[in-house]
Amino acid sequence: MSEDGTHPAGTGFFTSVDDVSAKLAEAGYLASPAVATTVFLADRLGKPLLVEGPAGVGKTELAKAVARVGAARLVRLQCYEGIDESRALYEWNHAKQLLRITAGRDESWDEARTDIFGEEFLLTRPLLTAIRGSEPTVLLIDETDKADVEVEGLLLEVLSDFQVTVPELGTITATRRPFVLLTSNATRELSEALRRRCLFLHLDFPDAALEQRIVRLKVPGLDQVLADSLVKVVGALRAMELRKAPSVAETIDWARTLLALGADTLDEAVVRDSLGVILKHQDDVLKATRKLTLT
Repeated sequence: MSEDGTHPAGTGFFTSVDDVSAKLAEAGYLASPAVATTVFLADRLGKPLLVEGPAGVGKTELAKAVARVGAARLVRLQCYEGIDESRALYEWNHAKQLLRITAGRDESWDEARTDIFGEEFLLTRPLLTAIRGSEPTVLLIDETDKADVEVEGLLLEVLSDFQVTVPELGTITATRRPFVLLTSNATRELSEALRRRCLFLHLDFPDAALEQRIVRLKVPGLDQVLADSLVKVVGALRAMELRKAPSVAETIDWARTLLALGADTLDEAVVRDSLGVILKHQDDVLKATRKLTLT
C-alpha cells in the first residue's frame, strides 16, 4: 500500500465498491453489485478484466464509462479475424525508412540501421500505445474471441508484465499501468493462459428492474408506465429463439422511437410498426409478430 492509500499495482480510479457504483452512474452506466465489485477489484489489484457475454449487454460501454470516470485516454484494439502483430503492437514505417536510406547513400549500413530503427520510424499500435502512455489510460481489447489464437500470445506478455518487447529497441515496460478490459462474445473459447491473467465477469442482459432504470436514465422523457411495458416486451422477445436478441442499446433506441412517435401506450399497432428498431432480421420480425402477445 502506498502512502496515499492506493494499491501500487492499481490505477486508483475507485476507492470502494460503492464508489464504483456511484461514479459509473454519474458517467451514465448503471452497474449491478457484481459488476461494481469486479471493476473495483480489477482497479485495486491492477488485473486485466475479461468481460464475457452476448452482444449488446454493455461490455464495451463499461470500458468507456471507466475511462470517463478516470478522465483517462481510451485506447481501443478492435479484434477481427486476421489481425496480426503489426496491427496490434507496432510496425515500422518502411516507406520512411527507405527514404532515409536513400538520402544517406554514403553511410555504412550500420550507421543507417541505427537511425532507421529509432523512434521517428516507429508506428505504435494500440497495445504499445497503452503501454507507453504516461497519462491515465483504459485499454479496451474488444471482441477478443474474433482474433486468431496466435494473437493471444501477443497479449500474454502485455497482460502478465505490462511490457512489450521491440527487438530493435528492447523491452518497453509500462511506467503507469493502464486499466485493461477485454471483451468476448464467446464465439470461441479463449485460452486458459489468457484467462488466468484476468479477473472474469459474465455480463448478461440486465433484469427488468435494472433495464427500466437504464431506460429512464438514457431517455428521461419516457413515462414510467410506458418504460415498464417496453421492458416487458423486450424481455418477451429475448425469450424467443431469435437470430439476434434485442440489445440494451436497441431497447434504448426503441424508447427514443416511442417518444419521437408521441406514443403513450405500447399497443399492437405501435409495436408492429416499430419492430424494425429492435429486430434486425425479417424472420425475427415475422416470428415476433406471430408469437408476441401484449398484456
